[in-house]
Amino acid sequence: MRIAVIDLGTNTFHLLIAEVNTTTFEILYKTNVPVKLGEGRINDNVIIPAAFERGVNCLKNFQNTIAEYNVDRVRATATSAVRSAGNGNDFVKAVKEATGISIETISGDEEAELIYQGVKLSGAIQELSLIMDIGGGSVEFILCNAEQLIWKKSYNIGAARLMQQFFKSDPLSDEDKQAILFRIQEQLTDLFEICEKYKPQILIGSAGAFETFAELLTRKHNEAIDIAQIKTYLFNYDDYIEIALRLINSTHQQRVEMPGIIPLRVDMIVIASLITNYVLGRCKINRLTLSTYDLKMGVLASQI
Repeated sequence: MRIAVIDLGTNTFHLLIAEVNTTTFEILYKTNVPVKLGEGRINDNVIIPAAFERGVNCLKNFQNTIAEYNVDRVRATATSAVRSAGNGNDFVKAVKEATGISIETISGDEEAELIYQGVKLSGAIQELSLIMDIGGGSVEFILCNAEQLIWKKSYNIGAARLMQQFFKSDPLSDEDKQAILFRIQEQLTDLFEICEKYKPQILIGSAGAFETFAELLTRKHNEAIDIAQIKTYLFNYDDYIEIALRLINSTHQQRVEMPGIIPLRVDMIVIASLITNYVLGRCKINRLTLSTYDLKMGVLASQI
């Protein structure tokens, strides 16, 4: 059976097509498009007209690809930008009319569950771990081990939200930095309580920004690793901290010139670095690994 998975993120729309057997799968096609659905007014809970149009047009293209591959089943999930937008349902209806694709708007809890299933599929979970998925609209945390999900929660502190609200300087000023960190601290109280109780020893970063961190470090060390082709990547902790601090203190133009950062993430990587550093420090974790498998792989796993 051929299955297409569409993940409508706040920043990026993903399409994955796989040939699925009883217990295995083969990825036939995958792509992602920087639609920026949350552009401009995500904190006002509005999808602006230009972003609305980009989203519909992207899904028209996805539908053409799905038809070319003779897909048997399509599952499309929308996350923070659509679920929080006052015109999110209008977007879902417009896509259905234009493409025939039915979009399922999932809750933050469902999103965290699917992220866990995706990361589990990568083999990254070997011990008591804290998974972190930094999206544009929300950030999901999952406390788990290889056998079970222990605790999960989604928070509306995604990189696009924080950037639109607080990122007013270049390079990021101490004042803006403190405002961002205050918001993170204010939101994540129960996360820090649960981590104090369970004491996870490793943070698993789910795709996205963590792929950018890995890309920057593999290039720095001239490692012949294609991040797009691997399931996991273990960071040298000191290397990660060094690159994160460099990103936080750099100008927009300096980040543009860093090989390994895609245009969409040039500014949001600063927010991702701040959140990751703060969580590592507060949870007393000094090990970090990447899982390139994320929500869309969790959706695929749910279809097998």
